[in-house]
Amino acid sequence: MLYRMQLQTASRSVPDVQNMSARNKKITMIKFLGFMSLVGQFFCKVKGDDHFYDFVAADAIIQCGHGFSFSSAFSFLVLASPSFWMVCNVVCNSGFLREKNFTRLCSTKSMLVVNGSFPGPVIQVHKGDTAYVNVHNEGNYGVTIHWHGVKQPRNPWSDGPAYITQCPIEPGSNFTYEIIFSTEEGTLWWHAHSDWTRSSVHGAIVVLPANETSYPFPKPDEEEIIVLGSWYSGDINVLVDEDLQTGADLPHSIAFTINGEPGDLCECSNETTYRWMVSYGKTYLLRVVNAAVNAELFFAVAQHNLTVVGVDGHYTKPVVNDFIFLSPGQTMDILLTTNQSPGHYYMAARQLWSQDPTLRNYDQVNATAILQYEGNYTSPDSPSFPSTLPLYKDLQAFLRFSSLIRSLVSEDHPVNVPLNITTTMYITLSMNELLCRNTTCSSTQGDDVFATSVNNISWVDPSSDILLAYYRNISGVYTTDFPDQPLEYFNFTGDDIPTDIGFTDKATKVTVLNYNESVEIIFQGTNVIGGAANHPMHLHGYSFFVVGTGFWNFNNETDPKEFNLVDPPEVNTIGVPRNGWVAIRFLANNPGVWFWHCHLERHLTWGMEAAFIVKNGDTRETSMREPPAYMPSCSSNVPLRPRLQNGDRDRILEK
Repeated sequence: MLYRMQLQTASRSVPDVQNMSARNKKITMIKFLGFMSLVGQFFCKVKGDDHFYDFVAADAIIQCGHGFSFSSAFSFLVLASPSFWMVCNVVCNSGFLREKNFTRLCSTKSMLVVNGSFPGPVIQVHKGDTAYVNVHNEGNYGVTIHWHGVKQPRNPWSDGPAYITQCPIEPGSNFTYEIIFSTEEGTLWWHAHSDWTRSSVHGAIVVLPANETSYPFPKPDEEEIIVLGSWYSGDINVLVDEDLQTGADLPHSIAFTINGEPGDLCECSNETTYRWMVSYGKTYLLRVVNAAVNAELFFAVAQHNLTVVGVDGHYTKPVVNDFIFLSPGQTMDILLTTNQSPGHYYMAARQLWSQDPTLRNYDQVNATAILQYEGNYTSPDSPSFPSTLPLYKDLQAFLRFSSLIRSLVSEDHPVNVPLNITTTMYITLSMNELLCRNTTCSSTQGDDVFATSVNNISWVDPSSDILLAYYRNISGVYTTDFPDQPLEYFNFTGDDIPTDIGFTDKATKVTVLNYNESVEIIFQGTNVIGGAANHPMHLHGYSFFVVGTGFWNFNNETDPKEFNLVDPPEVNTIGVPRNGWVAIRFLANNPGVWFWHCHLERHLTWGMEAAFIVKNGDTRETSMREPPAYMPSCSSNVPLRPRLQNGDRDRILEK
């Protein structure tokens, strides 16, 4: 079940969070005691436009109050014991949020989830709204939450990546995120940004058009949210921890899911397959999120065309196709018209495997859900499967689809591609090796362990977060000498790369940008140690224009002549093709510290990431906001994942 949370907000300006207590002397609190043994919801009417809602992590006590001068808010917990969650704007919903048992593929395991659901609740706002989310962590290890695709103008304090803009929220403590929506419109998502916890802690964000405006296409009859996810055997963070200790390859999923279910092509899944009930002759807006941890995914609906109208919270020219492709982290808005004979039709997702084509140890499970027409008809013995779904290694299908996406470009949705570039960066994306003696591992693979790098720098998380160190001018946390160019030029995509080039250096290096710089980045894939693969690159705090892409090595004389500077797609995540390149542009007009990284969690864990520091402009309106009164402490060195105990892996896999 997907929980939807609608946040209705005021149009007036929102005061700073850190001044909240001083400005609000009178707070009306409504307390609900005991378990509400109703059908699952009850109602709490609240008058007025400004609301703040908190969840009190006490046994069977829920507090839902108003009186704070905030636009709106909802709260959720990360909990290891039973409690309740509530949304109290016009309607308060009751439920559970805790470490919860889930049974999939004939096996049961416990996962950390929000509101007792996998995937988690849906956040619904209007363009330009501000939401407040108070996260109470009652789990066993540190957690942070990232609002993927939300630019957070001047507000990096609530962006969420661990050790970049904050330290983890400690078990038993809480932190309020202020989520500032600006130009985004469409579908985004939220997820944990601490270790691999996002495998189970994630959900969709729906950004509706601003009040008194509408979609740039005929209003759909109804909407549906599809979240594509990953399923792992055992406790994923325990498995990751062990593999990092031994230097082994990081875990691979054993199935993919659609709205939390692998589908009836998998064992023990027939009764729980997700079903979407539709009516004949209607047009639906399908909001699709790729929340998979390590997989690029094709998605199709049998015998139904899909019309892409938005990507990553920005509208596109309508593109009709019989499948779509999403890198992990990407979101799409799709129109689907139910114009086929009433029956049952599979919706299916399948991985694109872009790494070594000779390997076969990747997840080959086809996740399915069922689009089911309402009405009286003879049900088929089996739903129709989408014959148009590309195969696992069809790289050309990915490239053909990606080339179709263009920005809408209209008076209401302009495209402002930076033309006068002031900063150019050429960044290589590589698989690498590290000498085990230079890490904390005890390698079982010899002297070397896996690593990844950007311009041959493999990222190391600092002990304190970079944003606070920058704001307070604390030295020793990071350096500002991230290289704008590769340290050495060679045939990046060749098959005869010298072995010694495969070794990388570990460091915490960032790039400093002046306010309003026009930035162009060429992301160049490489075949170092034979590790060529697609790399979905994600930039926090910004969207960017994808002005060009191609195979092999970027040619700085001929390739820019083919750049699309008229209607390039505006996204926050883009797949750099295997042994290829992507050119992006953006205007550095959002001051703060902003993370950028590969959204394959394996590559992120191994070091394929870095950060920008964008300096303040000359005015208050172009400068980073002051920090909240409270930020999670870095002093206690809270672990992001549970420490592995002897025999844990065997015990988990035996279940």
